[in-house]
Order: sequence, then structure tokens, then C-alpha cells
Amino acid sequence: MFPLLSRSMLLENLIPRDSPKYGKRHVVHLHDIPGGAKAFLFVAKFCYDIKTELTAMNVVTLRCAAEYLQMGEDYGEGNLIFQTENFLIEVFGSWDDSLRAVEDCEGVFHIADEIHLVSRCIESLAMKACAEPRSLTRHNSPTGTLPDATSWNGLGSVSKPSNERDLSDDWWYKDVSGLKLHMYKRLIFAVTSKGMDPKRIAGSIMCYAKRYLPLDGRASVNMPVSSEHEQVTLLEEIVGLLPDQKGIIPTKFLLKLMRISMILGADPSCRDILEKRIGSQLDNAALEDILIPSIGYSAETLYDIDCVQRIVDYFMLGDSDESDSSSNELVDDQQLIPSSRELTPTTMVANLVDNYLAEVAPDVNLKLTKFLSLASLIPGYSRPLDDGIYRAIDIYLKAHPWLTDSEKEQLCRLMNCQKLSLEASTHAAQNERLPLRVIVQVLFFEQLRLRTSVSGWFFVTENLENSQDLSRNIGPRIESGTHEISVNNPIVTVDEMRTRVSSLEKECLGMRQDIQKLVKNKGSWNSIFKMLGLRLKTTTRSGSDHHHPKTVKTPLSAKMFRNSRKAGSNGKQIKDNNVDGDKTIQSQS
Repeated sequence: MFPLLSRSMLLENLIPRDSPKYGKRHVVHLHDIPGGAKAFLFVAKFCYDIKTELTAMNVVTLRCAAEYLQMGEDYGEGNLIFQTENFLIEVFGSWDDSLRAVEDCEGVFHIADEIHLVSRCIESLAMKACAEPRSLTRHNSPTGTLPDATSWNGLGSVSKPSNERDLSDDWWYKDVSGLKLHMYKRLIFAVTSKGMDPKRIAGSIMCYAKRYLPLDGRASVNMPVSSEHEQVTLLEEIVGLLPDQKGIIPTKFLLKLMRISMILGADPSCRDILEKRIGSQLDNAALEDILIPSIGYSAETLYDIDCVQRIVDYFMLGDSDESDSSSNELVDDQQLIPSSRELTPTTMVANLVDNYLAEVAPDVNLKLTKFLSLASLIPGYSRPLDDGIYRAIDIYLKAHPWLTDSEKEQLCRLMNCQKLSLEASTHAAQNERLPLRVIVQVLFFEQLRLRTSVSGWFFVTENLENSQDLSRNIGPRIESGTHEISVNNPIVTVDEMRTRVSSLEKECLGMRQDIQKLVKNKGSWNSIFKMLGLRLKTTTRSGSDHHHPKTVKTPLSAKMFRNSRKAGSNGKQIKDNNVDGDKTIQSQS
């Protein structure tokens, strides 16, 4: 008894030395001692100088027990508080041992929290989680352990080395997922305050949620058994821990949380938070993810249409806010339309909603008002083509043949017949389920489209023919000296091209008239050659060859066209034979 009294202020106060029962049998109740009888046994061995092992798994409990018994330096040098504090410094140098110390805090949480042991353990984990894994040393890296866990009296205990982990950003996710929720929350708050990347925080939260929540619709084999109330609490706490940044959490994961919240009956505020988060990034969702089944016996439809409608409504509200704050583009008709950057997410959501409507349309219990209210949330400009909404309308009409004509008309107002593709227009024109007015509209716009296409084809064909004729007429002019056309500058305006074509036509017509006059007047050949700017080179031959016609070859230049209108009245018959781009002129003597 004396060693205990000499090292514990609490025991000394409970059994004062001047008490008449001092030295005799005395009963002391220590029901509140941290760690219970096991911890008191360790303290007793310590006081009687019996060698006992001090490890990362019991140091927090023994530190709390020493605090409870008030075993400070005033009651002996190197007392239990001093020994455990020194050992904690070594424990905090290792990731694995710091994690074990945090787990040891669970059994003595209240007193450990009072003496700030919990915050110190969490701080140790947070610092190592935020640090660059490759920059850590062996003794404070996630792959190292405490080299020699020494005891207060020299008895060493060597920790077994842990398996090497991947040194990526998620190396600590699995380790901390074993913590209790309240400890895990403190760790998340600590790493957030230290400026950790929100993506890493989100990854850790998702890993933690997958371990304790049946996100895939059924509990895994390794999932701890917990009550429904505990799962609801866990879900609501996890939703509250999620980073606020848009796009940090995958939309697929948020939709899984939404399904679990509906199954567990979570608080409406929790569901509202999830719906807003999903709505802000709905353009990243997939069709199978938003097919949320209806929960409860009172549900009329197979899928929860109202939930999806609220999510789409949140998306459109956020999209309109972004469009108002962003720059707009002014088009020719003086209308402001959102920039193409803003149209892309809306178009993706429009396709998603159209596919969703086509998926839920066969449900005979789906009322027309719900179908219309969801489809009308999507603005018309977000659909490049209306094939998707037409497909959904056709499926709904097929599953609901009892609709009246007015209801069918109301339903078909959701689509624009002008924005149907050729395949969709062909199908709609033969669709007996559509109202007659809609079929007439489809045929009218299809005829208008065909007429426009044919007109455009004729316009292109005419331009091609004119361009080919123009190239043939302009070809000889390229060789002329003073009227040379620059090949390196092919940019010619339409007006210039029309002027050139008109000039060439007039020039050709003048040449044709002049040649006809020459033929009628039958002038001499010399006058023709002079008119054309050509010289007739003759060669003398012996014998009777001088009676035969002489043949002279000369290239045809642009000067021939310019001088053709100055021709005289005399001339002889001209016979042109095109041989490799040259003109052969035969004259009769």
C-alpha cells in the first residue's frame, strides 16, 4: 500500500497518514478509474517496480489513469505521467501507432478529451495525412512503425512492421475508415483546417460511407452490424461532411446516397441537400442513376418522378443564374441567347430527361400532368433535335391509348416538328397515334425542307457550271502581259466575278460578229492576219511545191481577241485545227 500512496496524490488523500486506519485494512472504491481493473493493475506493477510493457495500444489509457490518480512529479521523479508523456512523443512519430493511440482513446474518451489527448492524436494523424507521403521519414511515414516501443523501466517491445502501402493520395483512406464516427469527424475537420485538397477529403468520405452504408442496395459481408437509427445518423453526418465545391463528389455517389436516404427515411433537410447537390451537376448523371424507385405502398408510379423533377428544377435554377452572370452573345435578330459554353450542360440534361421520360413513359399509372410538368422544364433551345422527346411522346401515347384528342394535342406541343431529323419525320408522318394536325405539320416542314434542299442543289450546280465556263474563258487571259491575273491572290468578290463574266460574254459576242462579217466579205488573208496581229511566214520550195498551201503555226495570244473587232473587210477562209494548244492556219494561194 505504501508505494501506491507515495506515488498517487488521490490515494494519499483517500487514506491520510494521520488516519487511525492508516496501516490497517482499508477499502477504497475506484470505480471511475480509466481503463478499469486492468489499468489499475498496470499502475500497481509500476509502483512496485514490476517490469510492464508500455505500447501504443495502452499508453492513452495509462496516461488517463495516471491523470485520474494524480501521479505527477511531486510524488516521485519519473512518475507515470512523465513516462507516458515521453512515450506519446514517440508514438506520435508514427502513422500506425498514432492510429492505434486514437483507437485507444475510445475506451477513455471523456477524460482523454479533457486532457486534450484526443486532439493531440487527431492532430498527429492530420499532419501526416496532409504531408507528402514521399517526404516522410521511415519513422513517421505510413509504411513505418515505432522502431522500439520502450517501457518506463527499460523493457522494450518491438512493433511489427506494417505492410507497405501505395504512396498515392488515398493511402490513408482505408486506415481512417475504421475510426468511430465522432473521431472521424474530428479528423475531417482537422485536415480541412490544414488546407487539404477537397478532392482528397471527398475521397476519404466516400470510402468511409462505402464501409458502413449499403450503397449498392445490400450490406456487404464486412459491413459492421448497426441499427437503422445508427445508419440514418451516419448518413446525415456524412452528407454534412461533404465538401461544398461543385463537382467534387461524383453525381453517381450522390444519387446512391439519395436512394439510401429514401429507404432509411432520413430527415427531409438531408434529402433537400442531396437534391440540390445533384441538381448542380446533373449534366454528369447517367440514366440508370436517376431511375430512383418509389418508396412506400402509397406510391402510384414505379419511379419517383417528383424527386427527379425537383432535381431538374434545381439544375435549371442554377443554370439560369450562371447564364445571367455570364456574358451573352448578340445575334442578328437582336435576341440574346446564352453562349455556347452554357448550352452544353443544358443540352446534356435535355438528352438525359428525354431518355428518362422514354423510360418511365410505359408506366400506365404515370399521369399526363406529371409527364408534362417534367418535360416542360427543359427549354426549347437546349435540344438541337427533338427526336428524343418525340420518342418519349410516342411511347407514352402507345401506353396510354385512352387519351383524348385535346390531351394528345397538349402532349405534342412539347416537340417542335421543324427540329425532327429525317428518320423521325418519316416515322412521324406514318404514326397513326399522333393527331392529324401534327402529321400535317410534319409533312409541311418536310416538304419545305425538301424544297430548300432542291433549290440549294440547283444553285450550287449553276454556280459550278458558271465557274467551269469562267475558268475556260479566263484561262487564255492569264497568259497576257498587261491583263495578267495573280494566281497567288485567289480571293475574288462576287461582283468582280460577275463583271468579268459579263465582259467575256460581250467580247466573245463581238468576235463572233466580226468573224461572220469577214466570211461574208471574203477579204484578203493579209488583211485578216494584220487584223489578228499575226505574221504569215512563208518558205520557198523548189518545183511544184510552191502551188501547194503553206502551213504556219503560231500561238494564239490574248491580242487576237483584242484586235478581232478591228478586222478589215477582206479575208479568206480560215480553218482552225487545235493541235497541242496551237492554231494551224492554212492559206490558199
